[in-house]
Amino acid sequence: MTRTNLRRSCLYIGGGSPAKILEARFCDADCVVYDLEDSVAAADKDAARMLIYRAVRYHRPPGKYVLIRVNGLCSPELQEDLEAAVRARPDAIRLPKVETVEEVQDIDRRITAIEETAGIPKGSTELWCNIESALGVANAREIAVASPRITALALGAEDYTASMGARRSKSGWEIFYARMRVLEACRLAGISAQDVVFSDIDDLEGLQKDVENACGLGFDGKTVIHPRQIEIVNQAFTPTPKEIRQAQRVLEALERGAREHTGVVVLDGSMVDKPMEKRARDVLARAEAAGLLDGEEW
Repeated sequence: MTRTNLRRSCLYIGGGSPAKILEARFCDADCVVYDLEDSVAAADKDAARMLIYRAVRYHRPPGKYVLIRVNGLCSPELQEDLEAAVRARPDAIRLPKVETVEEVQDIDRRITAIEETAGIPKGSTELWCNIESALGVANAREIAVASPRITALALGAEDYTASMGARRSKSGWEIFYARMRVLEACRLAGISAQDVVFSDIDDLEGLQKDVENACGLGFDGKTVIHPRQIEIVNQAFTPTPKEIRQAQRVLEALERGAREHTGVVVLDGSMVDKPMEKRARDVLARAEAAGLLDGEEW
């Protein structure tokens, strides 16, 4: 696996700031999202679009998964965003505030038309869908399989809680249902599940607790809005040496059982079952992606 297989941290980069776009090359985020939406003032949309096109097409940060977030699905800027974004050849386009299957299918058709016109292999532009409303959460399962281009869903907590009339808190109970609904949709579709932004960039202790919660639930990564958040997020989503060794021991026990034709495999007094095997393989896959296994295969 290469570094671009990692999806632990995904950093938003303001599309109107040449300095931030340059800095993205040197950050430790696995994924970078060049943003044309919220971070760009209405009067600066055209300039930001051209800046991001050139940055991605000609100065792509090496070893990173690159996305471009376009403006909203009802925005007058959307078609020009898609034209520039697809031709820039990012790994994926990130769609804000997706609520229905029909929206995804419309974007899929538009991207296909641009790819065909530009001579880009059809289907090569992936999609990440931001789920940011009560309706989007309700339709998450259907959205996750609405197009073969979709490789991730990402929950947006601020807009979701506003749509629910809920108050945002650091404990996160008000988004627990939405987290599980989006996570379940991703698991059923076999795509990546990306957790919410932690908005307080000065509260690193709070971020630590929040990302540990997301890891425990089963998310694959988390969107961040400041470089100081990256290290905490990457570390949380990277298996520890203890976890790696335990996963190896589980698979070693299964291999011994297969060689010895043992009906039941026991490790440390517990039966090794299929869920344990799956968790072990998941841990080792993440460790391999992070470069921690030195080419070992499991």
